[in-house]
Amino acid sequence: MISSVKQSSATTPAHHWQTRGPLAVLLLPVAALFTAIAALRRLAYRCKLLRSEQIDVPVIIVGNITAGGTGKTPLVLWLAQYLAVRGKRPGIISRGYGSARSDSRAVIANGIAADYGDEPCLLAQRAGCPVWVGTDRAATARALRAAHPEVDVIISDDGLQHYRLARDIEIAVIDGARGLGNGWPLPAGPLREPASRLTAVDAVVVNGGDSTGSFPYSIGMQLQGDTFRNLHDGQQPVTAAYFQGQQVYAIAGIGNPPRFFAQLQRLGLDCSTRAFPDHHVYTAQDLQFAGDHPVVMTEKDAVKCTAFATTRHWALVVNAVPDESLGATIIARLAQARRHG
Repeated sequence: MISSVKQSSATTPAHHWQTRGPLAVLLLPVAALFTAIAALRRLAYRCKLLRSEQIDVPVIIVGNITAGGTGKTPLVLWLAQYLAVRGKRPGIISRGYGSARSDSRAVIANGIAADYGDEPCLLAQRAGCPVWVGTDRAATARALRAAHPEVDVIISDDGLQHYRLARDIEIAVIDGARGLGNGWPLPAGPLREPASRLTAVDAVVVNGGDSTGSFPYSIGMQLQGDTFRNLHDGQQPVTAAYFQGQQVYAIAGIGNPPRFFAQLQRLGLDCSTRAFPDHHVYTAQDLQFAGDHPVVMTEKDAVKCTAFATTRHWALVVNAVPDESLGATIIARLAQARRHG
């Protein structure tokens, strides 16, 4: 089979974020205002004008300093499973992006993205531990602890800039292909915070990179997966060989669709692709362009397509595989948190 990727309607992170072109330059005044506001907010927390709320168990933040997908959620899954194997009882919190509600609440395993957000639904399906969502992460962490007093470590999916929640460990995830883009703040570039913020975190995990990168405390991570599960009947997972000789269509409504499409190509799939905006709310009509051909997607997309999926809809199951040094770093930092708590 000759693999190829024929892209259609690609929706990717802002192209001007990768270069310092005319549009990026035009947006610099707005970016300067964004930077000033963000800096004042950080200063307010440092000077105790705004107060962070301490939770009674260690808190691990898995976030990023750039807009767009970097691979945080797969890393959160890995971290929850890594800690559970070592006798910890983790709980996960998330903002619940895409949900119409703001209150703190538990995510049920078969919940829908409209109620909880797509990433929390995926986490609830796979993490094997309590998952709660709410716009106020500190309040959500307290609510999770109240409902699950056995939980002894909180993992926050995103929230590096949510300073109201005090944290013991910070992990920043960087896309290995896009890096920090043009190095400018939003909206002229992709940065939520200046690059110097990376010097303050406990680890910089480079998704698609290795530990020899130029970022401080850099740790490599790969997203690996070669099996597909059927959204309709959950039959035995298949490999890419199942799609041999078929015209396959791929969709992605994530922060960086080309990364997913490139992974499919590496698996040898001959597919046409269609990208949607991050957190896109799918309808059955969105998938009709593929006719009766197989459609493959990410697990994050799958949680929003299951309700109307047929036997021709498949999700690629992926797992984060970070360098071994990340686990050692986390365990060491948790030991320090216990001593100083």
